Amino acid sequence: MSTAGPPGGRASKITGPRPSLSVMPADRPRVFGFLLVPNFTTIGFASAIEPLRMANMVARKPLYRLLTIAATTEPVMASNGVRVVPDHAIADAPPLDALFVIGPNPITSSGDRPLLTWIKGLAHDGVPLGGVCTGSHLLARAGLLKGYRCTIHWEDMDRLVDQFPGIIVSNRLFEIDRDRYTCSGGTAPMDMMFQLIARDAGAEFAARVSELLVCDRIRDTREHQRIPLRQQLGTSQPKLSEIVALMEANLEEPLELDEIARHTGVSTRQVERLFHNYLHRTPSQYYLELRLTRARYLLLHGEAQVRDIALACGFVSPAHFSKCYSKFFGVPPSSERRQAGIGGAAAAG
Repeated sequence: MSTAGPPGGRASKITGPRPSLSVMPADRPRVFGFLLVPNFTTIGFASAIEPLRMANMVARKPLYRLLTIAATTEPVMASNGVRVVPDHAIADAPPLDALFVIGPNPITSSGDRPLLTWIKGLAHDGVPLGGVCTGSHLLARAGLLKGYRCTIHWEDMDRLVDQFPGIIVSNRLFEIDRDRYTCSGGTAPMDMMFQLIARDAGAEFAARVSELLVCDRIRDTREHQRIPLRQQLGTSQPKLSEIVALMEANLEEPLELDEIARHTGVSTRQVERLFHNYLHRTPSQYYLELRLTRARYLLLHGEAQVRDIALACGFVSPAHFSKCYSKFFGVPPSSERRQAGIGGAAAAG
């Protein structure tokens, strides 16, 4: 591992339940294993290991030792065709402080019995277990997520819920529940690792790690996956998709319900019925959520003043915006921006 010195940086807010990790040992690095399942996702794997590598750089010493593990020592092919030669086969893997299963895309259910048996043995020994992308599915198949909150990529969420009714599945980016760490894939493993690093070495340290990876902020456990509407509805409700698209195109000056109905060629009662039946809320509630979600993105990814964000998202005043934002997200917009480490004049308003 490189031992480059740490850059200066600003702390980011780290929140969420405390994971079951012991205090970082002073005498040896923590050994994290990464189980590569054939057709594993490269972006999920890289997003999981790079924060730990950068943590070693910031600390100028090896805080984490990273090992790749597979069923055998033969190269494992990722979903994009890249092959990785594992450090160990499961038969000769050394003791681990945690194991993260890097799941395949698509999910398969064949040829993994030896992996399931091995993972169950680790769980019996009290080793914390994590699932990256579809890795949660393998943990569920091993019976190791019962009674835990977990998550998985939105494409596979329905499958996980249907096949394993005894587990609690959320649509968050990641979940840290006692000694189970699961995330939705893509770049979400980075945020999960930042949280675990923060528990070991502090929030400021984790923020410095994130800066090395050019992350503008650390997403916390409150963040949800953005599930495309077409995934929620399928292709059965093109009119509802058309209505939502119209709403998304008119956030700064929200349309009245009768205008939406007129533009899409349906009655106001039909609009209300569609939202009630398929999105389980009123059109105005859904419209407000769209505007608040857009406002939160602008708040955390730019330097515009709060009052300008309020106007850009269709709120009549900063006070009204703050009230709606606090009710929906549980924190005022100015406080959330400070927690994310975004300060200065942009916080005014």
